[in-house]
Amino acid sequence: MENQKENPMTEEELLERKKEMLEFYQESMPYLKAQFEYEEMLFKLDEVRFKRTGLQIQFAMMMQQQNEHSEMEDENDSEETVQADTSRKLKKQ
Repeated sequence: MENQKENPMTEEELLERKKEMLEFYQESMPYLKAQFEYEEMLFKLDEVRFKRTGLQIQFAMMMQQQNEHSEMEDENDSEETVQADTSRKLKKQ
């Protein structure tokens, strides 16, 4: 910055500098496009993985609820069996 204040660029030097910068950016475009496509693909992969993980969690929760429900039914059936056995014993005595 200080160097520019002491030695301002001439119009020709400024135009040459702009031309160099433009060439640099134009030469860099294929690399930036490739990087953009790469990053975009990574984003899509992460998004798909996130959705798949969410579905796996939902499935696991559904299976857990189903198991809890069937366990409760089993407990109710065993309680009814115990009550039936108890009532039979009482009748026999």
